Amino acid sequence: TTSSAWRAAVATVSRRGLHTRRKVKNSVDLPQALVANFPTKKVEPPSSAPDQDPDYYNRNPVTSAHAIDLEKGQLSTLDSVALSPSGSVVHGRYGELPADAVAGTPLEYLALLRMAAEGAAGLAKVSKQQGTLLVYGASQANGFAAVQLAVSEGHAVVGVVDAQHSCHADMVEYVKAMIPEPGTAVAEEYAMAKKNFADLVSSVSTGNEGLSCYDAKECLEDFKANLLAYAEKYPDTMPAAVDASKMKFLGMEKDKDQFRANMEAYLAQFPPGSPPMDKQQLETYFTSEQYEIFRTKFWEQTSSVISGDESHFFSPPHIVQDLMKTPEKKSDSLQDLAAFPKIPFSFTTVNNFYPAGTEQAAGGPVVGAIISVTPNLKTAAEAVNKAKTLREKAEALQFLTTAQKDAFRAASSVVAMAKEAGAPVITVGGTLPGFETAEPTDADVQTALSAMAIQDDGTTKLDYFVQAYRAGDFPFYADYAVHRATEVLAGPRQIVVTK
Repeated sequence: TTSSAWRAAVATVSRRGLHTRRKVKNSVDLPQALVANFPTKKVEPPSSAPDQDPDYYNRNPVTSAHAIDLEKGQLSTLDSVALSPSGSVVHGRYGELPADAVAGTPLEYLALLRMAAEGAAGLAKVSKQQGTLLVYGASQANGFAAVQLAVSEGHAVVGVVDAQHSCHADMVEYVKAMIPEPGTAVAEEYAMAKKNFADLVSSVSTGNEGLSCYDAKECLEDFKANLLAYAEKYPDTMPAAVDASKMKFLGMEKDKDQFRANMEAYLAQFPPGSPPMDKQQLETYFTSEQYEIFRTKFWEQTSSVISGDESHFFSPPHIVQDLMKTPEKKSDSLQDLAAFPKIPFSFTTVNNFYPAGTEQAAGGPVVGAIISVTPNLKTAAEAVNKAKTLREKAEALQFLTTAQKDAFRAASSVVAMAKEAGAPVITVGGTLPGFETAEPTDADVQTALSAMAIQDDGTTKLDYFVQAYRAGDFPFYADYAVHRATEVLAGPRQIVVTK
């Protein structure tokens, strides 16, 4: 009895221990609503951060940016910008920059501040009257700034991308895209042809594209000539209006029967041949009015094709033949069409006009030219300037490289158009004999800073294509950037080194 009572007591304690001994999970992994009601103490996560990957590289913060001094072949100390210990931005050429003016402007842009100010200085020398501005070196840092600032002031710009960047078709298109119509941009090779460039500048400034209105008689004569040639090429004696070579069997003999069997289905996809056309009858009976009626048949056919109705026979040569046999009268709807010049997708040969809204806007008179002095242009201009006689000038040009001669020819085209209009010619980024050079002032620097500022909508008046080399992380990048910038064709991007 005593033994049985002992076993019962042990079993009760065991059951009680089984139901009362609780092992609580880590409360950090549970919902906070449950953890708040737990009587147990929370288990805090370990204070130490997890171990970092030993191969992970932490980038150093960027505190300075440098442009490349192409003459010395090294990083520029003047065209550079750095953050001072107090947090202010100090430029190597212009000293401490106003904090409100550089807020949000990348250091890489501020390293190009001198070039941007040169563009602003060149534009300030030009007449304030809106008109057509010519820019040579439109993809160089200073010329690029002049182009964008001129556009923001309402000028129509004709930019010339010099040979260093004109080989990059995308860069020419980018510059062109930044210039709204009627302005445009062309490669240096285009500006070398003085007549072509003169016609381009004239069309931009005057709005006259040199396109004369079409004449009803001219349209009719062209149509008749094409119709006679078509009738001779594809007569109705042929099974379809298709070249004879398409019907010639060139396969193996065993496939010849199958080729003939499928020929009818093959030719069904082509229109029929043309009936015989007599030139004298065509001149007599097919008038401008009948030609206008003939054109309306295509509108009806277009509607039928769109709606899926192709049950009727449609052959333009046969329609012409029917109109010569039985002339039709022009309906009132055709007369009404001439009274609505706002229809841009159709025209009438009876009444010559251009649809409203397609006229070329006039850029205005040429107000000046800005010449970005490139190394090739500077060398060529100095060589020609040293010569006294015309023969000596020709000999000087003969001994220049092709790139130098091309730069001189393209820049001469720009200068000639400005002088013809009596407008000033301003050089930036260097000096050329016989021309005024624009030196940046404090006002020009402020203009450049204002143009670089990021607006509330995220846009700026002045943008650059920058290729940054992070020498703060990898010091040898500085030497490599200098090497890239001093190559013969350095590429269209502005190279900036950050540290």
